[in-house]
Amino acid sequence: MKIKFLGTGAAEGVPAMFCGCAYCNAIRKAGKKEFRTRTQILIDGVLSVDFPPEAYVNSLRYGYNLTNLKNILVTHSHQDHFFAHDFILRGYKYAVVAEPVLGIYGNSAVAEIFKECTSHEMKPEVAANIKFKEIQPYSVFNIDGYKVIAIPANHGKIEECLLYYIEKNGKGYLHLHDTGIISDEALGFLAENGAKAQAVAYDCTFVENSGGASARHMGIDDVMLVNDKLLNLGVIDFKTKKIITHFSHNANPTRAHLKKIEKQFGVTAAFDGMEINL
Repeated sequence: MKIKFLGTGAAEGVPAMFCGCAYCNAIRKAGKKEFRTRTQILIDGVLSVDFPPEAYVNSLRYGYNLTNLKNILVTHSHQDHFFAHDFILRGYKYAVVAEPVLGIYGNSAVAEIFKECTSHEMKPEVAANIKFKEIQPYSVFNIDGYKVIAIPANHGKIEECLLYYIEKNGKGYLHLHDTGIISDEALGFLAENGAKAQAVAYDCTFVENSGGASARHMGIDDVMLVNDKLLNLGVIDFKTKKIITHFSHNANPTRAHLKKIEKQFGVTAAFDGMEINL
């Protein structure tokens, strides 16, 4: 699998959209190599995890064509992870689409947001080629040759936010953001269903800081706690690539700052445009 980290920032982006703090001002001055858009992962050019407002800009920046996108796995309904308005443009007079059917997979809240954002403007001929499937936590399913395991995230009380393990041809990628510390039950479900990840991407929104067990995001100490649990369960091993991502501007996520975290904890800090091959 080829995994492209198109966006590695939290909801507000880096620098934050409306922020004039010292961190954001320094990052603006440093230039685009330090910029982080809202989170999106592209697998093999055909499967996206989440679809942020920057999805179109990402396609231009990194040279992939959204018309080739076959499926989207949505973690939850927050607008930085699912910008549903753009789907009204997938067809009719707006687009000649190479891949006729787009599959969108998400929870019931994602389904509601999709309906709300598209009901007034989506043409019937566009709607006919977008298939939404509601996904429950603790489910295992197949998407066009990819095995997917969905487990619950620790991220809010209003909806069942999801995390995904994705596998193809014996190679597995584990997508663990947005989330705080993940339950033992959820991690155990991965092991019970044969998850063996060669790469895992952890929410590390807080970088050095931790919100504790009740937080909706993680810092590096939380990441290492979850990492140890996955090691003990056999879901990952010592060769698994440990990636941290989804950084808040409040944590000063510059390349130089994150290099210290990489060295201390043996992780790789993702950046916009980073690509790995499994």
